[in-house]
Amino acid sequence: MIHAVLADDEVLARQKLRQLLRSETEIEIVGESATATETIDLVRATKPELLFLDIQMPGMDGFDILTEISSGETMPPPCVIFTTAYDQYALRAFEIHAIDYLLKPFTRERLASSVERARKQILLNQQPAQNGSAGVARSPYANRLVFKSRGRIIFLPVSDIRRISAEENYVRICTQSETHLLRETMAHLEERLDPEMFLRVHRSSIVNLQHVKEVRTESDGEYAVVLINGDKLSMSRSYRSRINEWITHS
Repeated sequence: MIHAVLADDEVLARQKLRQLLRSETEIEIVGESATATETIDLVRATKPELLFLDIQMPGMDGFDILTEISSGETMPPPCVIFTTAYDQYALRAFEIHAIDYLLKPFTRERLASSVERARKQILLNQQPAQNGSAGVARSPYANRLVFKSRGRIIFLPVSDIRRISAEENYVRICTQSETHLLRETMAHLEERLDPEMFLRVHRSSIVNLQHVKEVRTESDGEYAVVLINGDKLSMSRSYRSRINEWITHS
């Protein structure tokens, strides 16, 4: 059973969420709160595994609430699903590893998807570590990227990414069906991606190793990385040791 707290200053919003959660048999609502102070006190008292949290709360915003909950606590903070009418906080929400970001009004199906994602993370957190501690740390790497593109908020699983290329002050993320241009640096993006899955092969290129077909030597002696879809990327000398190390350990 997953114990959950509903935090929203709107009574009707809490009622609607409670109603939608009735079909989620694994969820047990242990309390509701309408202000920042109530939320902090309730979470500390009930120690839920999951917190449904509105962004705009009387007293402080949802991010400040999470900071306060985490301060001085020996127990791990709950997994968080934000529920809000504002889309401008989505990027910040995922930077703090929120499970999901639900824009009101959301459907039962959308909520169910979030709950399933939370369930998997909670089970992962509860697995005993090899040293006998109570749980395992979350991966420091992103399993999806969240960004605005063409007026939309995109939730992109990193497994969908084939390659990433630098374009002046931007990066272009390429999937099978589309590309997205983000104002981001290659260095920062590289830090967020699992090095077991992504490899930087050039100052301007990162590839998803799952989509690499071959690494070959060109007629001029230079290396090239060829993807399954036929895309060919240059590999600079300074990054060759990375591909050699990956080949050795794969």
